[in-house]
Amino acid sequence: MLKQVSVFTENSKGTFQKVTGILMERGINIWGSVTNDSAEFGIIRMIVSDPEAAYQALDEAGYMCRRTSVLGVELKDEVGSLNHLLLSASESNININYMYLSFNRDSGMPVMVVHTDEVMEVEACLTGKGFDLL
Repeated sequence: MLKQVSVFTENSKGTFQKVTGILMERGINIWGSVTNDSAEFGIIRMIVSDPEAAYQALDEAGYMCRRTSVLGVELKDEVGSLNHLLLSASESNININYMYLSFNRDSGMPVMVVHTDEVMEVEACLTGKGFDLL
């Protein structure tokens, strides 16, 4: 199981760079991220090398942050791998709220970062179906 840091920000020019600058100053590496936006606000979701330090640094800088448990599902880099994961989730009645791509720096394999409401149960289910989770 991984810890994701979500940062709620104003949707304005340079905001993402300010967030990455804060992390850079603390020596925190971003391993995967996705941004979602609306007209006025955005959410930056990240898997980082030190989620607790990232949360603290961004909180101290005045950003509203949240830590969330997510799953990192390692997939083969081949046609149909993502479909196989989604089919397995569907067959097990698992709702995936959102997902985004990262990579396992050690193995070089793609990793789908998956957010679901029942992380522990989904982790056990996917492991039982033969998926490798980080």
